[in-house]
Amino acid sequence: MTELRLSEHNPNPDIHSDGFVQTPDGFSIRYAVFRTTKHPVKGTVIVLQGRNESIEKYFETIGDLVAAGFDVTAFDWRGQGRSTRFFSRGDAGYIDSFDQYATDLETIFTQVALPDCRPPHFILAHSTGALVALYAAPIMVNRIQRMVLMAPFLGLPASQLQNWTMRAVTKSLSFLGLGNMHVAGGSARRMRKPFEANQVTSDAHRYARNISIPIRYPELALGGPSAAWTAAVFDAIDRIDDPAHLAQTVIPTLVMMAGDEGIVSNDAIRLLTIYLRSASLLTIDGARHEILQEADIYREQFMAAFLAFVPGSGPTLFERFSD
Repeated sequence: MTELRLSEHNPNPDIHSDGFVQTPDGFSIRYAVFRTTKHPVKGTVIVLQGRNESIEKYFETIGDLVAAGFDVTAFDWRGQGRSTRFFSRGDAGYIDSFDQYATDLETIFTQVALPDCRPPHFILAHSTGALVALYAAPIMVNRIQRMVLMAPFLGLPASQLQNWTMRAVTKSLSFLGLGNMHVAGGSARRMRKPFEANQVTSDAHRYARNISIPIRYPELALGGPSAAWTAAVFDAIDRIDDPAHLAQTVIPTLVMMAGDEGIVSNDAIRLLTIYLRSASLLTIDGARHEILQEADIYREQFMAAFLAFVPGSGPTLFERFSD
């Protein structure tokens, strides 16, 4: 029996295998593998989801990738989806450090992707997942051929003072033992906004589909970010901004930015691509934060760019997005 939560309103691709693997520090990470029937196989795409997401939310994108000739591995980060939560009240999206996310990725790569998924391996990551990809990139050299990062979470779309205040408050709450306190959004129920108030997609059908998943399966739901999680995000951003870390981030990377972004800082994304020599930037004008959950006109631009860049065959394709 599959560990995935299936629904007629959210058609799933054929599942090759799924289950749980254990991290060295004792967390159960839920994963799923999907195999293409196309020949030759182009390789395996490892999907790194954003905060408050689960494998089920990516069924449509996984199906597109499988149809394009890729195997796909997807998994839930610790603290969300059906992977181990940190506390009995697990809806705050808690984490201590992005080292823990890096451990999840390493576990999936060594226990699932390497033994069960056909090479070469690529990363497709969204928002928080894209931040993890950049955080772990130096240790993934020679194992990941290329990365495509969607709307990476590199900062909040706020003033420097507001960002500094959020840093100070979340670090203080964590120091005082209040790291599991919500600092935005509140409970999972309060996170369910009407379509007209959302900032993530202009597609009403996909928005309704995605909202329905945690309603039907409450065990997948997550509320707003915790103080500890937010403090960990700022620490991770500081790490990837360090010149020494940037110098070790050499995996060819295509960064896609949403033109109508309201969740993360596009200015921070632009700045990163200036300093990260292995990265190039592509803006999808009009798209909101969740490009993979957007209307067809935006998703088609994503897929065209993805297929041009991955698997790729050297500088010619890479330079196509370097302007």
